[in-house]
Amino acid sequence: MNARLEVVAIGARTPVGHDAISSAAAVRAGIARCSEYPFATPDGAPLVAAADSRIDPLLEGNPRLVPLLASALAEVARTLARGAPHAGPQHLLLALPEARPGFDKREAAELLGLALACLRRLGVAAEARVAGHGHAGAVQAVEHAARIVAADPDALCWIAGVDSWLHADTLLWLEDQRRCAQPGVRSGFIPGEAAGCLALASPELRRRLRLPALALVRGARTAREAHLRTSDTGTFGEGMRDAVVGAASDLRLPDERIDTLYNDINGERYRSEEWGFVALRTAELWKSLQYDAPADRWGDVGAATVPLAAILGVQSFRRSYASGPRVMITAGSDGGLRGALLLQRPAGP
Repeated sequence: MNARLEVVAIGARTPVGHDAISSAAAVRAGIARCSEYPFATPDGAPLVAAADSRIDPLLEGNPRLVPLLASALAEVARTLARGAPHAGPQHLLLALPEARPGFDKREAAELLGLALACLRRLGVAAEARVAGHGHAGAVQAVEHAARIVAADPDALCWIAGVDSWLHADTLLWLEDQRRCAQPGVRSGFIPGEAAGCLALASPELRRRLRLPALALVRGARTAREAHLRTSDTGTFGEGMRDAVVGAASDLRLPDERIDTLYNDINGERYRSEEWGFVALRTAELWKSLQYDAPADRWGDVGAATVPLAAILGVQSFRRSYASGPRVMITAGSDGGLRGALLLQRPAGP
């Protein structure tokens, strides 16, 4: 990274909470919202999913994604409105689902336009672009934000991720690949849906806006994994190792080891094996090899994984229950993108 970034606002909409604070509190309390969803699999088995209780189960596609994203964006806008007015440029950097049945380039382009419309309704004039895809897409968005802020320290960047697996075509595709957690599937995940958003600013801009620093971004790095989930050889965690080592490159070891890890392990064997190899190859970075996998409470949330896990880290700092001052979030997209984001608790109250 070539620019200092601070988290100045957070927003979330998840199956366990309709804002960032309630979602993080529910995860900390171990509350899960995984139940039968009104979708019949071909063999008649009930589908277990983590769905948003306020969205009609009959909706699918962008009509499901827009309320999730709009809610997270509005929460961030409300927080920013408490500070001083910002007349500088603003950028919305979106992480969206990877292309799959139920979500293709047409839906992505439409969703980008709908996100801009949401911001306009909130009175925010921003440029917007899709900055990444899949579980690790938001780390790529943070990398892009660092480049924007390095070129213009007055820029305010919104990092948002949104995803929902609850589309008939998507669920049939997952079921055909035996990726849904259900009887007879040993390595499946619970489909979820959510949105998360972080606002990032330079320390100088944050002070001018009179907003508190919620977390410092110590590092963000993406890499590519050659051995994908469908590979005959399995994974050796090389791409994720590169992302983790890159994100942690400015840590002063052994004094600044990482205290907490949030990752995207979701029940799929591939992800667990990948973390095993990464842990073996990066053991010197961690105070403990234990991890927190929020997917067991709000389901697999795809492209929303990184911003939501970052919110868990932010709230652990704010509420003083973090096990230490450094939190890392790791995630891997099906297409091979791997990402690691390192946050640090800000100094002072």
